[in-house]
Parts: sequence; structure tokens; C-alpha cells
Amino acid sequence: MAGEKERPGRVLVGGVAVDPLTERQVVEHVDGELEAGRGGRIVTPNVDICRAVEKDDKLRHLVNSADLVVADGMPLVWAARLLGTPIPERVTGADLIWSLSKLAARRGWPIYLLGGPPGAAVAAARELTACYPKLQVCGVDAPPFRFENGNGARERVRRRVVGAGPRLVFVGLGFPRQDRLIVRLSEDLPGSWFVGCGSAIAFAAGTVPRAPGWMQGAGLEWAFRLATEPGRLARRYLIDDLPFAARLLGGCLRKRASSGSGRTTGE
Repeated sequence: MAGEKERPGRVLVGGVAVDPLTERQVVEHVDGELEAGRGGRIVTPNVDICRAVEKDDKLRHLVNSADLVVADGMPLVWAARLLGTPIPERVTGADLIWSLSKLAARRGWPIYLLGGPPGAAVAAARELTACYPKLQVCGVDAPPFRFENGNGARERVRRRVVGAGPRLVFVGLGFPRQDRLIVRLSEDLPGSWFVGCGSAIAFAAGTVPRAPGWMQGAGLEWAFRLATEPGRLARRYLIDDLPFAARLLGGCLRKRASSGSGRTTGE
């Protein structure tokens, strides 16, 4: 589709074209682009996002047209390895909100926090500045659910962000709402970087706990989140995402086996 980022080296997995970058490389890329006065947007697809884009070309374009697309979910990392096009590591919005804020504090670039449950953005700003005292948080906002359906509310959110003049904006409204808003805001702030970060603001605030590191590395963060928020996440994880992840990995295994068989036959 026209307008998508045809960057060499992207890995096609789960219907999205992923940049095979480490978290450090993402931070270095954003640093260089902001130093040069160029903005951009980051999408962090997980299994749920891949499932959403599977049969929706517009959503797939929304993801693949981003300047950076990094794998938030471990199943994407596993699938890429099975396909023989490995992704070096999982890069989550929940981690980027810290590493990019550290960069912003060092460079003197103001950040903006948009999204999360009531009070989370304020609490996240407090936690981030406690960790990085030189960090400038130029604005926080937690618009009400479905605010984008009203022109007045959407315009107020836009004016607040643009008026604050941030260089980095973390938008935690859930896919695809956050990413559609980011596309609109990036038109007004072409020299800023935007991160669609899902629950990262709530994680940074401490209002939603993150899984222990070993569970994250083992691809079990979903199980931890399911245990802490069963009412909200049970259907999404158990009925929608797990079958999709199994189908994704199974398809990659079959493709790998087929490719291996073909090579053997042709020798």
C-alpha cells in the first residue's frame, strides 16, 4: 500500500513488518532523528494488534506506515526465529517510556503523557521525574473513553498537546485509537516523536503492576496480567489472542518445515 515504510531489513511476521532492532537501537535512532529535527512515530505490535490487522488492510497500513515498528509480544519474536529472520529482542512500550524519558532528560527535550486511567498520567509523570530529575514533563492528559467521537473533546486534546510543544509524546489509549490520534497529531508536530504505548503510562504510574522479569522473558506476561485483571482481559487473552498465537506459530513451523524439505529435495 502506498505510503508504507519500505525500509530494508524489515521482517514480515504476523501480518506486520517489524524493524529488527534492540531497545538501545530504537533509542539511538530516535536520538539521531530528533537531533536532526525530524519527527516520527513508533508502533509496538503484540499478538492482539497482529490479530486486529490480519483482516483489516487499513489497520495493517496504520501499523506498517510507522517510522519504527518493534515487536512488543514474545510470540512475534518466536515466530520470526522460526521463519529464519530473527528479531533480536522484544521492545515494549512499557520499557520505552523509561528509556526514551532518560534520553529526553539528558537532552533537555520535554515529554507529554497522554492516556491511561484517571490520575495515571500525573502519577507516571511523578515517577519518571523522580527517576530522572532533569526530565521536563510539559503536559499530562487523561481524556475520557471515546473522547475522539466528539469533535470538541478531540480538538481540546489536540490543542493541549500542540500548545505544550513536546518533543516526545507517549500515547496510551489502546490500539488503534492511540495510533490514529498520533497520525493526526504528527501533522501538527512534525518534529516530534510519538510512541503508541498502550498500558505503559499505567505501568509507569504503578497503578497496574508489571510481571516479574522472568515471566516477561519467558513470554508469560500475559498470564500475569490475566491474573491481575481477569475481568477485563480474560476474553481477549483466552478466546482471541491465544488461538491466534498458536495459529501464527504453527504456520511458521509448517513454513519452516516446508522450506527445509524443499532444500533437501533440491540438493
